[in-house]
Amino acid sequence: MARGYAIVDKIPSVLRARSGMLMAAASRLGPLLVFVLWTMVTVVLPGSDEGGWQPSRLGTAAAVTEEEHCTVERRAHLTYPEFMQHYAFLKPVILQGLTDNSKFRALCSRENLLASFGDNVVRLSTANTYSYQKVDLPFQEYVEQLLHPQDPTSLGNDTLYFFGDNNFTEWAPLFQHYSPPPFRLLGTTPAYSFGIAEVIYGRKRWFLYPPEKTPEFHPNKTTLAWLQEIYPSLAPSARPLECTIQAGEALYFPDRWWHATLNLDTSVFISTFLG
Repeated sequence: MARGYAIVDKIPSVLRARSGMLMAAASRLGPLLVFVLWTMVTVVLPGSDEGGWQPSRLGTAAAVTEEEHCTVERRAHLTYPEFMQHYAFLKPVILQGLTDNSKFRALCSRENLLASFGDNVVRLSTANTYSYQKVDLPFQEYVEQLLHPQDPTSLGNDTLYFFGDNNFTEWAPLFQHYSPPPFRLLGTTPAYSFGIAEVIYGRKRWFLYPPEKTPEFHPNKTTLAWLQEIYPSLAPSARPLECTIQAGEALYFPDRWWHATLNLDTSVFISTFLG
């Protein structure tokens, strides 16, 4: 799993689920947009508007569904005073209807991204908690050769994904069309950060624990392995907050919260770290 303050490349150290189990915390310097995409374990329904991000179908044994009950509040058109009073330093919240990113979503289709950025060299990280290994390769090669459904037996250090650690001036023509939720945390130091992760395509299942509640996890096992091996044995009081974020929704979580993710489809999402 990952915590809310961390290393400078991912939602720093998140138990992200593409194939690695990161549970960590999130911290960053100043405003920053991080663009991420990867694939997971299920499929997009035929005919759905998923921008060409169509994952391969796996057997039902590997398929992962949404949680039975979302335990993170969803708030439409949340005001800034409400955000500061109820969520900013206290708990996660799913934000709806604050911005219109339909143009950005269209630009993030598979066809558009490959046409505009296919030749760009991107730096990939391993999907274990600490992400030591880095690999550079063209974005098109990453999309066409590495974006495939996760092998349930793979370890975090066997999987590479695109998240941070890149020259984002090259991606400025894309990022300039993104409108993040209009929230700031006044009075915080530059090293303090909170995270907003908006899903552009696909679905992303999140697991979150408050800073004082350290979850049980193996730093080199995937979120999928954690969900299958550890999650079922957790007592109700030991279970995380969890919810599946849909396209067009954004999840906010406070500083230092442990968080893990599992992509239920090929997912494109963008994270905003603000101090």
